[in-house]
Amino acid sequence: MNDLTQLAKTLGLKFNDPQLFEQALVHRSYLNEHDYPAGHNERLEFLGDAVVELITTEHLYHKFPDKAEGELTALRSAMVRRTTLGEIGAELELHKYLKLSKGEAKSAANQAAILSNTVEALIGAIFLDLGLPAAKQVLAKYLLPKVDAIIENAAHIDSKSRFQEVVQEQESVTPTYQVVSESGPDHDKTFEVAVLVGDKEVARGFGNSKQSAETAAATAGLKLYNTA
Repeated sequence: MNDLTQLAKTLGLKFNDPQLFEQALVHRSYLNEHDYPAGHNERLEFLGDAVVELITTEHLYHKFPDKAEGELTALRSAMVRRTTLGEIGAELELHKYLKLSKGEAKSAANQAAILSNTVEALIGAIFLDLGLPAAKQVLAKYLLPKVDAIIENAAHIDSKSRFQEVVQEQESVTPTYQVVSESGPDHDKTFEVAVLVGDKEVARGFGNSKQSAETAAATAGLKLYNTA
């Protein structure tokens, strides 16, 4: 594992308790081959997960005053998912600092799960060592600016989440989606998807993937419920 001085510099922080940050970078697998008294990072990961969610929730609450709870929940889920946090771990090059078993070490740089969990553990350590403002500082640099790109790239989450929220509120059921037809060659297929509320078909949508067709159907459904 590399010296943590560079990591602290990258984060713009000065660690009061370097041992805490060393523990944040110890994967469970490392203990199968080494004796490490401080233990692995899973407790810090547990704490960091809550801290990341709190900071992200507060940010979204203030940034989008007009969005409903369901929309905010879907957006938060997209921001704190494994892929997003794994990208941050790769950006910070955490694989250079991680303590892993030999087997895990061979592919750690490409393992989103390990990197994502390590980011959470690191945030947990920052929270304990330097407080909530320091954790906010790091996430404000590496996570929170991603929100606009996430919205742009995950519009389907927004539409489907909004429609589900509306239907559950008004009908007390969860909408379902069924592929009605698909046409065209494999490289250029068109899907037709129906969205149902209970046994009743509400709307249909078309797209070049099942996901995009579901999005179109949900959008059409929202218009019928006068919420688009």
